[in-house]
Amino acid sequence: MSPRSLLLIDADPSVQGYLSGLLRGDDREIQQVAGSKEALDLLRTGPIDLVLAGQGNNGFDGLALLRRVRSIRPATKVILTGESDPQRILAAIRQRAFGYLHRPLAPGPLGEMVQQALDCDTWQDDIRVVSARPEWITLDVRCKIDAADRTTHFLREITAHHLSAPAGEDVASAFRELLMNAIEHGGKNDPNKRVRTSILHTARSIIVHIHDPGTGFSLDFLPHAAISNPADSPIRHVEVRAEEGRRPGGFGILLTKNLVDELLYNERGNAVLFVKYL
Repeated sequence: MSPRSLLLIDADPSVQGYLSGLLRGDDREIQQVAGSKEALDLLRTGPIDLVLAGQGNNGFDGLALLRRVRSIRPATKVILTGESDPQRILAAIRQRAFGYLHRPLAPGPLGEMVQQALDCDTWQDDIRVVSARPEWITLDVRCKIDAADRTTHFLREITAHHLSAPAGEDVASAFRELLMNAIEHGGKNDPNKRVRTSILHTARSIIVHIHDPGTGFSLDFLPHAAISNPADSPIRHVEVRAEEGRRPGGFGILLTKNLVDELLYNERGNAVLFVKYL
């Protein structure tokens, strides 16, 4: 396989050196530029797999660059970095950025997102913005696991300035568990189906609502889930999952109940809401 091409945009040579060292790999070719003009010139000469757009020179605006990249190379993935601003993050999702990372950049999340972007083939329409008010965000998410991972990261970024790091991680973990359940069980991992999720920010809480396209389930009958284990058989669901040929797991609902303050399902069992108090 030919090496994957990365383009790093940053006006600071020390940042360029840091990112280049962090992201270097035998299967990657990395180019570095200081601003949008040089980046667009390179994009016009040939395809680039991934652009990581940081703090460029001469009034550089990553969102403006993203629009230009879309017109020149629609298949090129763009990860934006910058301040923790929900409006910019939502604009990035709407303009089909692959991801957004606030600065200072943490090596772990950056490396993971870059690898995910390089591994992902179809992605452009996986996340649709339905409502983009910072206090009421609604997204339609394609029933794909990598779409769930990207959406969870966007949620992490959007809530970063509302929540402490531990509380933010609790919300992100609960969100991913429930979104994965919605995609796997409600959407049957069918990429033609979508899950709708809303993230609401009130003066005292973060509220998340997830509605899947499935027929639902009964909370009173979930033998494959840890939440239904009898007191005298705390791992009974593991045996049930093995008997039914299911993948290991089944801890999602139980885990989520321990991460958030309130957890509610609708009568059909195809919609769930949780609350985390600030």
